[in-house]
Amino acid sequence: MAVVETEIHGQTLVVRLNRPERLNALNQELRTRLAEIWTGFRTDPALEVAILTGTGRGFCAGEDMKESLADGAPGGRAPDLPDPFRDGTLEKPVIAAVNGFAMGGGFMLVEATDLRVAVHGAVFEVSEAKRWLLGGYNHGTVANLPFPIGMEMALGFRFTAERFYELGFLNRLVAPEVLLPTALDVANHLLSLPPASRVNTVHMMRRMRPRPTPAQERLAEKLHLHGALSDRMESRAAFAEKRAPRWKGWDNAEDRYRLPDLDIP
Repeated sequence: MAVVETEIHGQTLVVRLNRPERLNALNQELRTRLAEIWTGFRTDPALEVAILTGTGRGFCAGEDMKESLADGAPGGRAPDLPDPFRDGTLEKPVIAAVNGFAMGGGFMLVEATDLRVAVHGAVFEVSEAKRWLLGGYNHGTVANLPFPIGMEMALGFRFTAERFYELGFLNRLVAPEVLLPTALDVANHLLSLPPASRVNTVHMMRRMRPRPTPAQERLAEKLHLHGALSDRMESRAAFAEKRAPRWKGWDNAEDRYRLPDLDIP
């Protein structure tokens, strides 16, 4: 069984994550296949718009914890080739068709898309705070959401599709049976635009998205190491073993009071 399935509707490519038994979790094989597909899509002159969706109950559950535990390293293995969808070099628009759970890295896939359709009852979660030392501090900023909403996202609270629609994170909220037809309707609208207008407008809109400042990113790098690194694997082991995690917090208890800060010149 292919871990990613594709189908073509005119000038639209549908990309479907296909590990339903693992809620389409991102193992190395799936990440590699996605990188190959996005590379081919970028250079194919017959294709102009893509729709990203999932099979089964999940859109994407994020990192494959079992693979991380087997590797003894958190975060999952990156593919050996560049992924133009993830690194921002893909010039063509991508529509998310969220069929279910979008968690952690799965949420980040949704976040990287340009337009989003989701089914009623879909669940979203920024999971870094549960798996890493530093929460998903940048997601609320990138989504241009108010500070308390960004804080809620960063601290690992779950969001329903209904709430994200109200907050403006989703463009359409639909019944499951019309998810793909609605996404195709959105794609057809994009295809009705003059090609240069579509490409240039998407490029401009992406450049207008808020980003953390360089000083904030440097602080994030320091905070990502501020604590007991063993907690990273403990979070994954507890998840796989279906038990409560046993956190250490800091190797030196006094370190919690020695927080690094912004180094603004």
